[in-house]
Amino acid sequence: MEPLGEKEIRASFVNCSKGEARRLTLPPGFAETPWDDLDFLGWRDPKAPDRGYVVARRDGGALLGVALRASTGARRSLLKSSICSVCVTPQAGSGITLFVAPRAGEAGRQGNSVGLYICADLACSLYVRGKKTSALARRFEESLSLAEQHERTLRNLHGFLDQVGEPA
Repeated sequence: MEPLGEKEIRASFVNCSKGEARRLTLPPGFAETPWDDLDFLGWRDPKAPDRGYVVARRDGGALLGVALRASTGARRSLLKSSICSVCVTPQAGSGITLFVAPRAGEAGRQGNSVGLYICADLACSLYVRGKKTSALARRFEESLSLAEQHERTLRNLHGFLDQVGEPA
């Protein structure tokens, strides 16, 4: 992923107000973000742990940012595992969270939202590249090449982003 600036990130959000985008907390250590290791930028808000954010470059080169809210349901057991819907990384139950995003435009103002089970820390790109490991210690052996895994990760994420950014 190409490096992004703070203004560029804040201007990309489609499902929150400009004021909310202006007030959101950027990822800790933003200046040291490992851009070469990212397919998209995802982070949890350190000041509001139930909030998360994802910013990705779309096919046409435009940035799309979405604000997410983590489910506040009971934490799952470490003995049960789940698989991220974006990067297909197996995680202990507490490593996967249901994130819900209000839809953009009028649909979102009417309360419509979409959800996705994704890595709780939103670090899918790092799991795919092996730069980070889950509590289960390793990913599945796959017949897909690393490039194909990156494509699948982006395809899965873009499917979700399309649902958020597409006013109904």
